[in-house]
Amino acid sequence: MKEIELKSISPRQVTMSPRQTDILGHARSKGRVDVDDLASHFAVTPQTIRKDINELSDRGLLQRVHGGAVYPSNVTNFAYDSRRVLAADAKQRIGAAAAALIPDNSSIMLNIGTTTEQVAVALRQHVGIMAITNNLNVANILREAPSAEVIIAGGVVRRSDGGIVGEATVDLINQFRVDFAVIGSSAIDPDGSLLDFDYREVRVAQAIIRHARRTILVADSMKFQRTAPVRIGHLSDIDVFVTDRQPAQAIVDICRASDVDLRIADAARANGG
Repeated sequence: MKEIELKSISPRQVTMSPRQTDILGHARSKGRVDVDDLASHFAVTPQTIRKDINELSDRGLLQRVHGGAVYPSNVTNFAYDSRRVLAADAKQRIGAAAAALIPDNSSIMLNIGTTTEQVAVALRQHVGIMAITNNLNVANILREAPSAEVIIAGGVVRRSDGGIVGEATVDLINQFRVDFAVIGSSAIDPDGSLLDFDYREVRVAQAIIRHARRTILVADSMKFQRTAPVRIGHLSDIDVFVTDRQPAQAIVDICRASDVDLRIADAARANGG
């Protein structure tokens, strides 16, 4: 679905209330809006917000999801800084849950992604970690850790997100055999396909998976509501999948059939419940 920008629609085509305009603005800046949060922000009932979201969705300006709506982005990646705040709490919980699966004195590879960055944040308390990454943000997070050795892959630096891609990146990864790979994915199809936007980053992710003894996929539940054009692989290629909500039954069945350890990093568990 092609992304629709508000500025491309004439006033004759769309008439919105001031609140609907603000809702759309929130969605464009954050990627997602939640009914309850909007109801509190505008001091109206959730039913009123649902009506606004339905009208905006019927016009193709938003896409309805459980509990709210997302800005249409099926083939367009969110700006990296916007993705950092998108589902930020869920990503922090996923990061902590994934890092808890990695023991001290382990070697790991982490690829590009705002969720893999949260894994790096949680790993700073580990001892004896050697981390290989093509993510400048991950390198900066881990470089001040008292007991971490950080190796940065060479290659072309993407200005948009600090990711490093290209043949040189893959060549360096091919020199290692690590204990764990931690990878993110821009989208997950209902059939279990793992998808991304940049074929160069996909090649890096595929190399990381090949050169790890155990692979951990970290992806929040919004990834089930998106799509992307380039295939990284399939859930069956993964050993552990850490997400923030119970996925659809089809995904649960794929994980069970493929012996993938599905972990839900929910708020109760994060708080010791």
